[in-house]
Amino acid sequence: MADAMQELRRSRNGLAAADPAELELLFQALPPHINRAVKRLDHQGLLLEVVLDLGREPEARFPDHEVILDETPVTAEDLDEEGRRLLAARTSFTPGPGPTHITIYSPRERDLGIPSGDKSPVGPRDFQLAVLITAREIDQQYEWSAHEPAGLRQGLEQSVIDVLKYDRDVAGLSDKDATLIRFGRALFREHQVSSEVWQKMVNHFGRQHTVQLMTIMGDYFRVGFMLNAVDQHLPPGRKALLPPLKK
Repeated sequence: MADAMQELRRSRNGLAAADPAELELLFQALPPHINRAVKRLDHQGLLLEVVLDLGREPEARFPDHEVILDETPVTAEDLDEEGRRLLAARTSFTPGPGPTHITIYSPRERDLGIPSGDKSPVGPRDFQLAVLITAREIDQQYEWSAHEPAGLRQGLEQSVIDVLKYDRDVAGLSDKDATLIRFGRALFREHQVSSEVWQKMVNHFGRQHTVQLMTIMGDYFRVGFMLNAVDQHLPPGRKALLPPLKK
């Protein structure tokens, strides 16, 4: 189910209708009763995601509204095989205040695609964008010089990379890329994000991928923090690609 949703979301830049073949991949991955409910909806081509959160009603998300698909809350039987496996490994989880009600969306057992991003649930392009946001914010040359070329290989445009590299305004970028960059900059610089930015992240990426993007940023911050502490130099032959910024 996650792979089908990833393919659908990866294709959505703006509000153009989704490819019918990609929609069908998603529909096939859904539980039968959710599948039938989604197929009864109007404007299926503008579908952003289907949210199946345990204990909550299943929900279809569109750019400007949400639709409850069934009044019966989602149970473990509605999850795919990987979801049931991860849930079974968390026998002591109890929803409530604190970090676990956030990290449940991105359990440590889930492969986030580090270091290449090839198999990342958020998609390789967004994976690399999240890493570069982190590297720029902590001036981490080692990480940046590895991931700028990797980002280009994964389809990240040089124009987007340069907005990060030179700390430029996000005007002119797609709303999705601009939102992720604003989100990362706010977390690193202000240590919080506005409700508006958070909602835009969820609208573009969904709850699970938003938390996974934060986890990727956090993992690269942890490593970059240590690399900065020991003044890690680049390997021989690797070009320094991250310019210093004027403070």
